[in-house]
Amino acid sequence: MTERTTPDDALMRALYAEHAGPLLAFVLRLVAGDRHRAEDVVQETLLRAWRNADQLQRSGGSVRPWLVTVARRIVIDGHRQRRARPHEVDAAPLHAMPAADDIDRALRQMTISDALNDLTDAHRAALVETYFKGRTVSEAAEVLGVPAGTVRSRVFYALRSLKLSLEERGVTA
Repeated sequence: MTERTTPDDALMRALYAEHAGPLLAFVLRLVAGDRHRAEDVVQETLLRAWRNADQLQRSGGSVRPWLVTVARRIVIDGHRQRRARPHEVDAAPLHAMPAADDIDRALRQMTISDALNDLTDAHRAALVETYFKGRTVSEAAEVLGVPAGTVRSRVFYALRSLKLSLEERGVTA
């Protein structure tokens, strides 16, 4: 089987032989010595030259200025593209981070619940109505059927007893 060459193939071979080395050296400076990237840019530049072979043949002048301009624009476009897209990071460290859980909150609630059980029924009822249900002293007094002063007194002593009970369990403020 004999190899047939088209005029475009001959042009590409000539372009590569004459311009690939100097073009690679030029592009290496543009991409800070990244050889792989420079080779990709040169390859893309020569591919565009192949696509525009008709125009290059008709121009009659030197092709190198066109190649250099195309290569520079490819590098600039690549730089702009990388700046426009957020930097990708490796997700592996995320697996090492502890997952948010409610264990601490559950333990805190269990401890408070146990400490509330140490209170008298009257003190616990006053705290539940004012702190947990968010009622005012007057509203709690009405629900509990006692005077507002009694609710204030029960809340005061309940909080003091609750604080002592929590301290006994190792909870400090």
